[in-house]
Amino acid sequence: MKASRIATTGVVAASAVLVLSGPAFAHVSVQPEGTAAKGGYATVNFKVPNERDKASTTKLEINFPADHPLASVMPQPVDGWNVKVTKSKLDKPLEVHGDKINEAVTKVTWTADGKGIQPGFFQKFPLSIGALPEDTDELVFKAIQTYSNDEVVRWIETQEKGEEEPETPAPVLALSAATDDHHGSAASDDDADAEKGEEADDAKAAASTTEAASDDSSDTTARVLGVVGIVVGVAGVAFGVLAGRRRTNA
Repeated sequence: MKASRIATTGVVAASAVLVLSGPAFAHVSVQPEGTAAKGGYATVNFKVPNERDKASTTKLEINFPADHPLASVMPQPVDGWNVKVTKSKLDKPLEVHGDKINEAVTKVTWTADGKGIQPGFFQKFPLSIGALPEDTDELVFKAIQTYSNDEVVRWIETQEKGEEEPETPAPVLALSAATDDHHGSAASDDDADAEKGEEADDAKAAASTTEAASDDSSDTTARVLGVVGIVVGVAGVAFGVLAGRRRTNA
């Protein structure tokens, strides 16, 4: 009886832990496709889970950090959702590739034109963003999630060092070290072209070596045949002389 009670208590406690820890694993988050290097451009996905059993997510609002404005923000179309990009004037213009930018995107809003994100599902919302700042290790976005029952969840709390994760944390994009080529793919193309050039040079060198080896082989063969011919000729002359002497003696 005691063992049964202890087991039951353990199951209840474990269930409580799972219920309490559930929201920490089901918050709005942001992740790059590949890497998000400082000074470069990246494609990121905002992952939005539906946490309600009887309501669907019908709206998502992503607010961009004002202390690190981004000059370029382009959304990828998402089936069943309308998207709106909001820009605002900057107090201090940005300089991108030698051009001054007086405004930047401050908010992107997706609104469902259908059922939205239903219970038990999640949705990714892709964005192409840049140029990423070089003076910080992360970007903090504040997200607002709206449900079909008019409930609003604000994912805006920042994570403090040394403290537990807040109940409704804001999505955070970690930035990697800057690369030599901020455009990323261009560097890869250049490396591929250089590699192809090196392969072509190696092929030419191999062909030259093979040709030289062939020429050397031909020369060697000719020399051997020449020596053999001389030896055979000398042997023939010697045989003729001996044959002549035998006839004379006879």
